[in-house]
Amino acid sequence: MRTQKIENGTLEVWTPDEVAKAMSEGRVVLVDVRTPQEYAHERIAGAMLLPMQDFDAAFLPDAGKPLVLHCGSGIRSARMAESMLAAGREKVAHMEGGMNAWKQAGLTYVGTDPATGAPKRMTSGS
Repeated sequence: MRTQKIENGTLEVWTPDEVAKAMSEGRVVLVDVRTPQEYAHERIAGAMLLPMQDFDAAFLPDAGKPLVLHCGSGIRSARMAESMLAAGREKVAHMEGGMNAWKQAGLTYVGTDPATGAPKRMTSGS
């Protein structure tokens, strides 16, 4: 994890591998800020959905764990993480590269089976 100093505090920037490890250990809460349509098409198992268009830091859990936001490429999640810091939240991070980087890292995700339209656990290339 690296940190980035911004106007309202310090933003943590996590790699997909760091997020996957922390999730498997129960150390973070992953929040997906993409649209419901993007989430339905493919998602990271265990991630909460709070779309950017409805994003309000007051709706996020305060489980005493860092919140890691993610989107498709990392742009929206960085913007939402910055807004959370501006609203006074602490322990805020985002996943660098978003869902694209997660898939490029070969990590498992829930995708849509093109043959049936049903959810299916996948890795890049499957």
